[in-house]
Amino acid sequence: MSMMTTATLLSAALLLLVPGILTKESVETSPIQLMIVNSISNAPNVTHTTEIVFRGILLGAMRRLQETNTDFKFTYREDPNYGPFLVSVNGVAGDDAEHTYWELLVKNSNGVIIRPDVGIGCYIPNPNDTIILKFTKW
Repeated sequence: MSMMTTATLLSAALLLLVPGILTKESVETSPIQLMIVNSISNAPNVTHTTEIVFRGILLGAMRRLQETNTDFKFTYREDPNYGPFLVSVNGVAGDDAEHTYWELLVKNSNGVIIRPDVGIGCYIPNPNDTIILKFTKW
């Protein structure tokens, strides 16, 4: 048996021995809030609770929420330079001609609201953060 084959088999065996590597059941999660704000129509804010895995990205938590809650839907497009770009939330889409878009804001546990310098595909929420998806104009 070659050294490469032995190393490959050993790596595969280690993956099977380490709990949680190949299963979702041992992944720790923490709650976050997702608040939808429409500053243009002044519709009432809607807040959902979802889970974020340790060091997981916001996009994953949003997908999880969409899979488990029929009252939350979103779409995004993949920009080749900047990654996932949020297009619509619950059927409301940004429009270049109207100068509207979905702004990403985060209210941390201290109550401070920040504008992350990354989008939904890179932002890593902290437990108990409130993620604010705000439909607004530029």
